[in-house]
Amino acid sequence: MRRSSVRAALIASAAAALVVGCSGSATPTPAPSAAPSVAPSGAPSAQLPASCKDAKPKIGVSLPNTTNPYYIEMQKGFEETGAKLGFEVVVAVANDDVTTQLSQIDAFVQQGVCAVGLNPIASGPGAAMATTLSKAGIPVFTVNVDVDLKQLAAQGGKIIQYIGADQKGGGQLMGEQVLKDLGADAKVVAGIVGFPAAEVTNVRDSGFSTTLLAGNKNASVAQIVDGKVVPDISLQVTTEMLQGNPEMNVIFADTGPAAVGALQAIKQLGKSDTVSLYAFCAADTALAKPYMACAGQEPYEYAKLVVENIKEYIGGNEVPAVILRPTPVFVEGQTPPPGIIG
Repeated sequence: MRRSSVRAALIASAAAALVVGCSGSATPTPAPSAAPSVAPSGAPSAQLPASCKDAKPKIGVSLPNTTNPYYIEMQKGFEETGAKLGFEVVVAVANDDVTTQLSQIDAFVQQGVCAVGLNPIASGPGAAMATTLSKAGIPVFTVNVDVDLKQLAAQGGKIIQYIGADQKGGGQLMGEQVLKDLGADAKVVAGIVGFPAAEVTNVRDSGFSTTLLAGNKNASVAQIVDGKVVPDISLQVTTEMLQGNPEMNVIFADTGPAAVGALQAIKQLGKSDTVSLYAFCAADTALAKPYMACAGQEPYEYAKLVVENIKEYIGGNEVPAVILRPTPVFVEGQTPPPGIIG
């Protein structure tokens, strides 16, 4: 596929994701698997980029942004671990623009980097990015947001490994916490502040919804809105969702920035006594009513693991195709420690 064709496919995929994300739905997102549905290949390749033999091999790292504290921690993990293990780490920040991220991937190919740690903006475009890299002979290690593996297979691409949180497990833990806090017979009308463009957030939503609905016959998920992983947008869509659903008494926010916006919306509407927030953890935020519980992630640790596994892989060793890390749970009265972010 020519570069122009890949670029067009990426833009179309991103646009489609945004169209899906702009509409609320009364039906929870269908459950994708918690881990990649088509296993990546963790087996070492006989051929690696020539730069892998350099005294200080260069690793490319592609991140969506560095405004989200999550990615600030992840960047630190890549840079500090890379320095310790003898790599030169080049970080490219896409500022949440798919076309920019594609151009940065193209630049990594031109530079002939040894390997790439890829956190795509969205799963569909990420498949084309991974295909571009793997067809150039560059090993791809995905982190946090997995690529769409059906699209990857159709395009003839390949990834070596996926590392991230146990996304479905984190959602399930929040569903279980709602059942514990409100009871298995209480009337629960839930809303989700999500990000439909990414498989990982859809998996979190599915884990939350299925656990809640299976455990309480009086529970329902009334609406899913797209917070786009931005606090201000999450504030707006949560406000509109609560105004349109007066009986809603539970919000699940599937990212830290969504949790920040949802918490503001609940407070501004004066609903702190009637609406409870469950989420993936907001950075540096204590849990106090109405913020009842959160599942945490460790972006520094994920980046550290990526670099360590790149070291193993280019050294000729097989690495696990998938590594899922547990999500610690924090409840009202606790504050997640530094580095724990949703």
